[in-house]
Amino acid sequence: MKRRLFIASTVSALAGCGPLTSGLSQNDGFRKVLASVEPIDHHLIGTRGLAREYSEGDADRIFRVNGFATPSDAAYTKLVADDFATYRLVVDGAVARPHAFRLGQLRRMPQQTQITRHDCVEGWSAIGKWSGVRLGELLDAVGPRDDARYVVFRCMDNDGSGNLYYESLDLHQSYHPQALLALRLTDAPLDPDHGAPVRLRVPTQLGYKSAKWIAHIEVVGSFARIASGQGGYWEDQGYEWYAGI
Repeated sequence: MKRRLFIASTVSALAGCGPLTSGLSQNDGFRKVLASVEPIDHHLIGTRGLAREYSEGDADRIFRVNGFATPSDAAYTKLVADDFATYRLVVDGAVARPHAFRLGQLRRMPQQTQITRHDCVEGWSAIGKWSGVRLGELLDAVGPRDDARYVVFRCMDNDGSGNLYYESLDLHQSYHPQALLALRLTDAPLDPDHGAPVRLRVPTQLGYKSAKWIAHIEVVGSFARIASGQGGYWEDQGYEWYAGI
């Protein structure tokens, strides 16, 4: 059972990687269907399998832009103008060694390159060549505590009403060998429209999990008190938290 096929056949009209355009997200019956499938997906698919990796020739040279609008506030505009020289990726919460990483520090850490497919809940896919730091490598640098269970990604983009995007993974998913903090796309530094300076790439899960414009990573024991407590912006609207494909 592939969740991507389930989603494509039931919610292809939804803009899952962009603003909602369907009342289905407010439908209690629809939410119950998603919730009922989630434990089945997690059991059948798990988080140990690897996403397929493709060849250079398979990669799309122009990777589709999607999601919320590129941030245009003064703080982000200044970061872009300064070539992200003042950017700091704060990693804190339930960790032994909280740290604010400069972009240069992230670039000097061991880098991984993967050519993987991005599957959007809207029903389209694209193959991209991504390079960056394994999320597990970054977590090892800060040392999750014994009470750590989830990794929350707080972003700089918003839904047009001022609500900032966020996502989360559990620790097991975060240590998946293909979970990547991407710094480069198609052999070039990430551009603003694709989530610069740092975005998440989780090729084993649907695209809305791959948060862009990451400003802050918080390791927590629970996300029950974060926003509506479902673990992500779209999950708060009724989407499945475990989005495995």
